[in-house]
Amino acid sequence: MTQAPTLRASGIVKVYPGVKALDEADLVLHGGEVHALMGENGAGKSTLVGIIAGAQRPDAGEIHLDGLPVSPSSPGHARGLGIRAVHQELTLLPHLSVAENLAIGGYPSRAGVIGWRAVRRRAREALAELGLSIDPRRPVGELPIAIRQLVAIAREMQGEARVLILDEPTSSLDRTETERLFEVVRAARDRGVAIVFITHFLDQVYEIADRVTVLRGGRVVGAGRTADLPRLRLISLMLGRDVAERESRLAGRNGESEPAEEASAPVVCARGLRRGRALRGASLEVRRGEVVGLAGLLGSGRTELARAMFGADRPDAGQLAVDGRRRRLTPRRSSRLGIGLCPEDRKSQGLCLGLSVAEGLTLAMRAKRGWWRPLRRGERQEIVGRLTRDLAIRAVDSRAAVGTLSGGNQQKVLLGAWIATNPRVLLLDEPTRGVDIGAKDEILRRVRSMCDHGLGVVFISAELEEIVRACDRVVVMRDRETVGELRSGEIDEHRIMRMIGAERRA
Repeated sequence: MTQAPTLRASGIVKVYPGVKALDEADLVLHGGEVHALMGENGAGKSTLVGIIAGAQRPDAGEIHLDGLPVSPSSPGHARGLGIRAVHQELTLLPHLSVAENLAIGGYPSRAGVIGWRAVRRRAREALAELGLSIDPRRPVGELPIAIRQLVAIAREMQGEARVLILDEPTSSLDRTETERLFEVVRAARDRGVAIVFITHFLDQVYEIADRVTVLRGGRVVGAGRTADLPRLRLISLMLGRDVAERESRLAGRNGESEPAEEASAPVVCARGLRRGRALRGASLEVRRGEVVGLAGLLGSGRTELARAMFGADRPDAGQLAVDGRRRRLTPRRSSRLGIGLCPEDRKSQGLCLGLSVAEGLTLAMRAKRGWWRPLRRGERQEIVGRLTRDLAIRAVDSRAAVGTLSGGNQQKVLLGAWIATNPRVLLLDEPTRGVDIGAKDEILRRVRSMCDHGLGVVFISAELEEIVRACDRVVVMRDRETVGELRSGEIDEHRIMRMIGAERRA
């Protein structure tokens, strides 16, 4: 007889202005199981667990806990029901002690006086449940991030926890720390807790999860036992690309590509870059006149590699070379060497939304030249007019604020700002995200045109169709390291996905 679910969320709908975040999504959790919730950025994972944990209210749908209807109205209400959540951004208070953090919301007291001895005793008992021997008087801010994660879990496991939601709990942990966390997760599972495990690391899904639910575009596109879901099928569900049916037709193409001609020397070369837990062995070369695709799931290290190559983040180990010469790059040095970065988050990292279109298009160029070499008025007008025309930037006029433009036109302003510097290499991180189809076509066409004139481009995109369409070479990342490369004639969605989904070698 099948065990009744601990929690069942049915037909959950959540609509934001202009966006349907969840479209009749379902999630069924059983006690004593770890349930992986998978999906790319924007799939609806955080919205769904936020509704279950009481942080948001659904527009439609039902939640049943132990067969009874519930409607969590706040995180505190959800906690009272036994639904606990540990978010990626920990809510611990670093200046308070471990004991104080564990007791927040329920300090034992008598006649209005807090019983600190009881606070510390309860803290030791909660920590012991997870195999932790930490001085409960120690400030949380002094603890390593891995121990903070475990303290946050210990806080949520106090009392009668029925459901435990772990949102990207291993994103900042190394392998040893992850193993320790998994021991805690398995212990909670064995006590009958239903655990939701959100992660972007496929190896961890197959190591810890009993079941998987996949979201894409706010809808459930697959659910079942982990053992019954092959890696390639899981990736296909997440990305919306079914490659299995194309296997036989494409298998014969493996030997069709011609031997590559002797390539020119790379303009930028990264070798074995490591940076904390963000990168653990990433390499990439970029030559003039080529588009190099950087493919991988969200969290694979694509953005981190681009930022390291631009000098926005300094690697702890590895080598960066420009024109064959080792360099320690900063954004200013990169700009002067002809390297530009269009970041993924254009609004907070790439654009000044209060500037005019004209100012936005010339901002990077003016920074590269320095304040002592100002642009002449005629030169400025020529640059702004040419870029506005070439990129088909739609604005009332060049005096309009960048923040008043559509997302696609904002992206074109960011791209144009770097084009104005006459770069040799451009790092484009999700340049078509959040823009309409017409703007996507214009951006991709412009990228190809620039490469025809000698520009080297690193093209990062979650859309495999764009990677295949735009790139001459594709480097694949998985779990924060580069794991393979495809050259012209080999590039195809199913090959990229196989590299992403391949099991890690021992």
